[in-house]
Amino acid sequence: MTPDQPAHHLPALTTYELRKYRRDLERALKTLPEHAAVRELLNEKLAGVVAEQESRAAIAATPHR
Repeated sequence: MTPDQPAHHLPALTTYELRKYRRDLERALKTLPEHAAVRELLNEKLAGVVAEQESRAAIAATPHR
């Protein structure tokens, strides 16, 4: 089972949608056998989600003037 592609690009997703998509990707990776060809694609998608979350965290941590 692989998660559905989100309706929008990662930057356009709400924080909730991004968190849910990450959770779905992580669950899918846990259920797939190690030799499954789709694992590489899911890992790439997961890396993109993590990068987006880290980017948002960095922006939130920036002091506002």
